[in-house]
Amino acid sequence: MFTGISLFKLFKPLRKVTFKNALMFLAILGPGVITANVDNDAGGITTYSLAGAHYGTSLLWLMLPTTVALVVIQEMCARMGAVTGKGLSDLIRESFGVKVTFYVMIALFLTNMGNSVSEFAGIAASLEIFGISKYLSVPVSALLVWLLIVKGSYKVVEKVFLVACMVYIAYPIAAFMAAPRWGEILTATVTPTFRTDGGYLITMIGVVGTTIAPWMQFYQQSAVVEKGITIDQYSFSRLDVIVGCVMAIVVAFFIVVACAATINVQGLRVETAADAALALKPLVGKHAAALFAFGLFNASLFAACILPLSTSYYICEGMGWESGIDKDFRKAPQFFWLFTIIIVLSALIILIPNAPLITIMFVSQVVNGAVLPFVLVFMLKLINDRHLMGSYTNGPTFNAIAWLTVITMIILTLIMTLDMLMPGFPGRLLGR
Repeated sequence: MFTGISLFKLFKPLRKVTFKNALMFLAILGPGVITANVDNDAGGITTYSLAGAHYGTSLLWLMLPTTVALVVIQEMCARMGAVTGKGLSDLIRESFGVKVTFYVMIALFLTNMGNSVSEFAGIAASLEIFGISKYLSVPVSALLVWLLIVKGSYKVVEKVFLVACMVYIAYPIAAFMAAPRWGEILTATVTPTFRTDGGYLITMIGVVGTTIAPWMQFYQQSAVVEKGITIDQYSFSRLDVIVGCVMAIVVAFFIVVACAATINVQGLRVETAADAALALKPLVGKHAAALFAFGLFNASLFAACILPLSTSYYICEGMGWESGIDKDFRKAPQFFWLFTIIIVLSALIILIPNAPLITIMFVSQVVNGAVLPFVLVFMLKLINDRHLMGSYTNGPTFNAIAWLTVITMIILTLIMTLDMLMPGFPGRLLGR
């Protein structure tokens, strides 16, 4: 037994490497890797593409502190799930009451609806590059997503998700095909760069903010609970979190590199990830462009499964309803109906001619920005509750890093939200 999780315990070697431990890790592998990689969704890929296209390699240094922040937040969720056997919504309801939980659920539902719509927009945009109409790609993708979750078991669904994680290798390959100057890349990665213009600041905030989203904490903890991971297997689950977070940041890193080495060098302007894929074709070749577009499709389809699923998990847990992929419509009707409604609505909105997609994404990001600080504070209060966590609370060093992460996220989220409500706010703040 020990009192609190320290930073050293988080990053210390897992255990002696043996064949048995390797098999155990492969059995536990899933929640951490899946959650972190889904965060590289249509919105995330767009953010990283624009960062590289507009500002070159100057934002690569953010990847290192962002990795630490992501690991810290997601590890706490995995630990709470393993120790308590309950999802985050369950713990919030039990500790803070039904009224608080209800308002958090409403806010998260609204932001995830907007995010789900953006995933189907990513599916439509990526396949249109290959000449497939959105009126075919969106309904077919929505049906595939629905069938996978409603008809599949947790083990089958998890295996499909893990395969989808492997497809992200498309982005490192595309980056290498762009033939960047690796010396400059390495220097930019370890050298912090700051600029005072509002656009750069907002892009910097976006790179950090797109990495840690409220749905991630709820899905991660629910997946740990549904998989039946207990504190006895926690060391393997912790490694799952670290591996997943590192994978996600590596993919983000190479997306920035690919766009910095091509689109930025040529001085081109792009507005979406699909634009970036098209811009790569004359610069690097059709194969790199196809890889980039296919990566966007995979990420969008992957996230179109996870985001509605995450929403169903946390609403059902918060309201005390049955939830879980291994159940069915009879045993968990609210869970599967919520999932179905979100999928149908998200797909239909994309099919509406001239749908206000920008407004939907704008509102979802504002709500996301407003909710995230509350979720992180709830998590830190819960993780430090000795009645709940026993000896598995945060240690002093880990707590300091966790609170610093939370405070930083609150400040960055507030600035990003203010800029959305009052365009140009960062520039005015800096006297420009």
